[in-house]
Amino acid sequence: MVVGRQFRFGVALLLMAIVGVTSRSGLTAAPQAVAGDVTFSRDIAPILQRSCQNCHRPNGVAPMSLVTYEEVRPYARAIKQRTSIGPHRGVMPPWYIEKNIGIQKYKNDPSLSDVEIAKVGKWADAGAPQGNPADMPPARSFDDQSTWAIGTPDIVVSTKEIVVKANTPDWWGEIESVPIPITEDRYVSALQIREVNDVPSSDGSGRATVGGRYVFHHMIWGTDQGGGGGTNTPWPVHEVGRGADFFPPEAGRLLKAGEKIVSNSIHLHSNGRDTKAHLEIGFKLLPKGYTPTLRPSQSRSLGNGLDISIRPNEANQQLHAYTVLQDNTKITSFEPHLHAPGSRMCLEAIWGINIQTLSCSGYDHNWVRGYDYADDVAPLLPKGTILHITGYMDNSPANRNIPDPRNWQGSGNRSVANMFIDLGQGVALSDEQFQAEMIKRRQASKEDVIIGCPLCNTVQIPQSTGNQQ
Repeated sequence: MVVGRQFRFGVALLLMAIVGVTSRSGLTAAPQAVAGDVTFSRDIAPILQRSCQNCHRPNGVAPMSLVTYEEVRPYARAIKQRTSIGPHRGVMPPWYIEKNIGIQKYKNDPSLSDVEIAKVGKWADAGAPQGNPADMPPARSFDDQSTWAIGTPDIVVSTKEIVVKANTPDWWGEIESVPIPITEDRYVSALQIREVNDVPSSDGSGRATVGGRYVFHHMIWGTDQGGGGGTNTPWPVHEVGRGADFFPPEAGRLLKAGEKIVSNSIHLHSNGRDTKAHLEIGFKLLPKGYTPTLRPSQSRSLGNGLDISIRPNEANQQLHAYTVLQDNTKITSFEPHLHAPGSRMCLEAIWGINIQTLSCSGYDHNWVRGYDYADDVAPLLPKGTILHITGYMDNSPANRNIPDPRNWQGSGNRSVANMFIDLGQGVALSDEQFQAEMIKRRQASKEDVIIGCPLCNTVQIPQSTGNQQ
């Protein structure tokens, strides 16, 4: 048994080393060939509408609008550069999932395909031609509600407005509780938090700090019927740049009548100017009478905050953390949380001699992202599975997020310290539910090995399907 464990551990280290070498080598797929000419009206505008204009539009949060040809043309070379750098900090749109390893289907994925990246490059190299204006797709219509990725919320709760003065130090603390206008218990299907502030979208005075457009770095929060002294329901942490949360329809999260928003961990930071700001919390509710069939989704909080040690002036440093699943689990999302030196994180599942990398993503502390797996690929892992995260740290002058790479870094709340956590979500499954989910996955897949489902190739398909294993 000892030899077996050592062998499996050696295999795991070998695979991790291979992944690390691959990531450091900077290998990318060969450029795609694009036939014919590429024009803004026919080829580029649809890409911008889908993947860029949620932020790059009039009164959007991005520093320039990318709606009309006249607005886009001056930035053609910059758009080529930012879309082609791979899943690393600085890429646009800000989506860092690596497309050569692990699961590849995610909800609300705005990333560009290799062909689309090649089109952007060819268009910019050809002088960014406009083409025939008649080829333009209909312009998107934007209003205030368009910033709600969950659709128009059923309930919106606003925190009390605060003022963060220019060049003040970071602040952590508790906020005043806020009542939620709900008179009966309801289950929530989706949640989104957005910061509302008075920073002009075209303002260029903000410092190059984390989330220079915002002042709320994060909020760890919950809802409580008493307004404090014990939280009834924890909710996913809010982080700058983070998207919406969608809960599995079979495991909606309960919002109780009379609850209030409570938080004793708000982190505020200056963005270089006096800023008034508050958070809006939008809840999308499931229909009245809904009853969940699975236990509500919970955050894994898989991480290591005890022995983080990041050496100065050095890239490609690694951190590791492990946990053992106590229940059969459907992993619904992956959410790397690091701080300024963070450059990459991988999530791996170990079941016996079976080792699978579920996801790897780059990381940019200026734009924290969570990744929701598509329903038909969400990992199905048996209890006893070891989840392993590997973090890659760049504390070198090449990382412009680092205030001073000469400093050693340990664990801490500040962005000049570090955290190493996967804040992804999951739902627990009974043995019967786990078996049923695996049968459904096996029936839908034509693959011999299903990434994220180490037992799927052993499951017995009912005879009535005609696919008996």
